[in-house]
Amino acid sequence: MPHDEVSPLQRTRARQLRSAMTRAETLLWRHLKAHRLARLGLRRQAPMGNYIADFVAHSCKLIVEVDGESHEFEERLRKDEARDQWFASRGYRVLRFTNDDVMKNLEGVALTILQAAEQGALPSLPLPRKGGGNGESDASNGEEV
Repeated sequence: MPHDEVSPLQRTRARQLRSAMTRAETLLWRHLKAHRLARLGLRRQAPMGNYIADFVAHSCKLIVEVDGESHEFEERLRKDEARDQWFASRGYRVLRFTNDDVMKNLEGVALTILQAAEQGALPSLPLPRKGGGNGESDASNGEEV
């Protein structure tokens, strides 16, 4: 699937958001960065189309959003739903946590992210066996090669 174009304005806005993360986002990022969570590669404040995802793991198509109190209002909830549908239309799953969830239960949040990532992880392809692994047997000794 080709990437959606991201405008220079979105890239600038993402850069600004990375330097002005909330306390909860900063705490979660410190816990997740540098592949600390089961070697899961995450990006923070990543521009995607017209949106900026708080955290995204492209390898398992998982987006993690950390929401403040402003996300409790009906209008904001409608916008979040439209945003989640846009991500879903591109094959991404969205996990949402509140700032309070992160601040009071960081380990639980990290475990939930890990479990979701493992469920969405792309299956690894079997490696061919030595000798090509084509399943044909060697006529001289009857073993697979």
